[in-house]
Amino acid sequence: MEIETILEKCTNDTIEVTQHVLMRFHQRNISYAEVKEVIKNGEIIEDYPNDYPYPSCLILGKTAEGRILHTVVGLSETKLWIITAYEPDAEQWTEDFKTRK
Repeated sequence: MEIETILEKCTNDTIEVTQHVLMRFHQRNISYAEVKEVIKNGEIIEDYPNDYPYPSCLILGKTAEGRILHTVVGLSETKLWIITAYEPDAEQWTEDFKTRK
């Protein structure tokens, strides 16, 4: 998956977020705006081309306030699906948060 393709679909008209995902954002104190910011400014660190129902990837990014987030997105023909977002755990990731320990 290419970041350029994701960026093309990163508009309010083409992003899909379920109520469950929004609930998780709330529980994790993550805003929709932060997630969008991470997608637009981040980098793909893991690619999952065989995910079902859509190919997906893990994006690492930093918000303007310096908050580091991981965001998983899936890509259909017409939509960008936000699957989850979270602050990576330093015990599970290397110092740069790009590689699992």
